[in-house]
Amino acid sequence: MNSLFPTEKISFELPDAEIEYFPGFFDADKAAKLFKQLQSDIPWQQDAITVFGKTHPQPRLTALFGNEGKPYSYSNIVMQPHPWNPLLVYIKDEIEAICGTQFTTVLLNYYRDGKDSNGWHADNEKELGSNPIIASVSFGAERAFHLQHNTIKEQKLKITLEHGSLLLMKGTTQHFWKHQIPKTAKAIGPRINLTFRVIK
Repeated sequence: MNSLFPTEKISFELPDAEIEYFPGFFDADKAAKLFKQLQSDIPWQQDAITVFGKTHPQPRLTALFGNEGKPYSYSNIVMQPHPWNPLLVYIKDEIEAICGTQFTTVLLNYYRDGKDSNGWHADNEKELGSNPIIASVSFGAERAFHLQHNTIKEQKLKITLEHGSLLLMKGTTQHFWKHQIPKTAKAIGPRINLTFRVIK
């Protein structure tokens, strides 16, 4: 499939959110090649994170790439970007064609197995501006993606993020919703996730 023309788009009817999911944005063969390249070519790092006064290794590996050397901060971690490489520019161009946004930065997460995770959070850092668009593409093992409304507790959503899929979060989503990738006891392989964003 040509990823510029995905055959399927799923939109979710949720209050205070705009979320779209493209399950086959990159076909299986292309996604497998991209996964292997990302696994070997990205300079992965593991930062320390402090939660409730305790510091421990972040439960996944990360990397940041972007324009003009603009850092990105979250959870008291300040990441300095590497310059774009051809592999990431290719993925970025494909995604920009579908969402009409010029992204400046990509945060990459490498989940080595089911023990690696990403806790409840919103992508609402001030450098992302108001109503940011976040484009999240996944390669490798499927993982559950949980969303929950901040004040309407019964409003929840679980999406299985598949190999080669694209998830778009737009509008007021980051103001009203939080999301996570929970740990799983299942024996699963590694997953690489790229979240494209615009740093103001």
